[in-house]
Amino acid sequence: MRTKLFLTLCFIGVMLSCNKDRLPNDEANNNNDEPSNFHENFGDAITRTFIGNVIDINGNPIENVIISIGNDDVLTDDHGVFILEDAQVNKRFAYVKAEKDGYIHGSRALVPTSGTNKVSIMLLEETVAGSTTSGTSETIAIANGASVSLEGDYIKEDGTPYSGSLDVIIHHLDPTDKAVSLQMPGMLYAENEDNEERMLQTLGMLAVELRGSGGEDLNLAEGSSAEIKIPVDASLLSIAPSSIPLWFFDEAKGYWIEEGEATLVGNNYIGTVEHFSFWNCDIPAEAINLCVTVMNENETAFANTKVTITSATFGTRSGFTNELGEVCGLVPSGETLEINVYDFAICGSNIIYTSAIGPFNSDDSLTVIVEESSNIINETVTGTFTDCDQNPVTNGYVVITYGDQQFFDMLTEGVFEINMLRCSTADSFSIEAIDHDNLQTTGEINYTFSTPETSLGNLISCNDITEFIQFNIDGDTGENVLIATNIRATFGESDNTNSGSSNGLNISGQGEAGTNDCFYLFGNLTDAPHTGTYDNLDYQVQDDTGINIGECIGISQTNNNIIYNVTALGDVDEYIDINFSGDYEDYNGNTHTISGVIHVLRDSLD
Repeated sequence: MRTKLFLTLCFIGVMLSCNKDRLPNDEANNNNDEPSNFHENFGDAITRTFIGNVIDINGNPIENVIISIGNDDVLTDDHGVFILEDAQVNKRFAYVKAEKDGYIHGSRALVPTSGTNKVSIMLLEETVAGSTTSGTSETIAIANGASVSLEGDYIKEDGTPYSGSLDVIIHHLDPTDKAVSLQMPGMLYAENEDNEERMLQTLGMLAVELRGSGGEDLNLAEGSSAEIKIPVDASLLSIAPSSIPLWFFDEAKGYWIEEGEATLVGNNYIGTVEHFSFWNCDIPAEAINLCVTVMNENETAFANTKVTITSATFGTRSGFTNELGEVCGLVPSGETLEINVYDFAICGSNIIYTSAIGPFNSDDSLTVIVEESSNIINETVTGTFTDCDQNPVTNGYVVITYGDQQFFDMLTEGVFEINMLRCSTADSFSIEAIDHDNLQTTGEINYTFSTPETSLGNLISCNDITEFIQFNIDGDTGENVLIATNIRATFGESDNTNSGSSNGLNISGQGEAGTNDCFYLFGNLTDAPHTGTYDNLDYQVQDDTGINIGECIGISQTNNNIIYNVTALGDVDEYIDINFSGDYEDYNGNTHTISGVIHVLRDSLD
């Protein structure tokens, strides 16, 4: 199971959500039955493409989650990933819902960009905090002091009275918890009592769900109420007002609605509610939509780059750019803000750009230019992706892992191109390509960046192929070779090296019957861990280290400038990963280029 952190496009001020119990008659108990023109704030209807992933609280993917955007539905795959193209949303508002039995409903609201919109949703399990019986007053609390006090009168979804035992599910979300951005409902966007749009700063949230003995959803009976207690973290008490508006998340609409208020008693907000939902204690503010594009001096946009916007009043919100280098979301209006751009966690999450921006009084956009430095390197990763028959995969995606962070990017007719920033201290990454239609994958393949562009060649997803050797000679006008049969890979033999070293690497492969394709690699590697960058092995030089692939391909020793990156050298029955590229002369003195990928299982020496 994956336990790495999945990071995708997390728009500024836009978070994931866990929804309330469904209310009787859809939107009953809203207590705001007057017609609302609030939806006019969303702008015109448009279509956009979405890719996202759904994970549990341990970061593991959840498959077969129902994802809904408008009238379109799709299931997550076994990687927890979904793709929805041409989904109908609004220019300033898109609403993504996620549902699976055993979990509180999840959702995400966002301001869509013109590129691919990336979404991450963390589902919370339906954990029972306690049980009670209709007709009985009861207070149910969880370990941190969050609680709900019930009067004992309940109804079913159809509005009829419920009698009997019931379970109470409680989840408290603490704004100081890093995971809250993956768990909170919708985005921090709301309709106040005057029908005006507001952004919110949360001081704490509480979700309460009721389940009858038959598993049916319940809610409070008409005329009944409940007291909720929401703890406030000590670090937030200095900004916590003595009374604060209460907001509930409307699952049908996808945003928060103001209803009532709570009073600060000690370090808890206490309020009374007449229906159960995800309830939120928030300070409201007027907001505008801001879009930020991150690029370098050559106007190359950078994907998967973290951006934060900090308000002295409302704190910090963060997001990751899409493939166009763009991230959008709500920020406070009329206030000078601070923008920061960061490198990756593996690099130390250092600030690589900072500036004061604003104030903004209407929707706006800006471009951030990240200047070159010795510590920040611009990278482009390109490749193609085909199925077993080498047809381009048109419905699929690639997952890039850099350190402990993972990013998803879609394909365009089997082609991918990813621009990103990396740090000088970490030059390796891995990639996995998934064919959505055929439910097949390449498996995770390790690489080293070949700055400034890393061409991965053609990746193949095929259940019949567990290992392969693939290379291209002379680019688009040259020859592509794929060898997926008769492969043998060993490490530790001294054969074919002149040193007698135990670090000898031998990989060979023969194409299918009827072809003349063959491949033979031998090398003498450095001591453990053996990974790293190697040049051509000159087997006439005693104790030289390097790699040579000339035997089958006709590569001479003269002007041999091929560089090999050994990114993984596993134990027996684990993968050896090598990528290589460069130019060389053949035995007739003609110059060629070559690039390739080796993804093979290590065999025993027996």
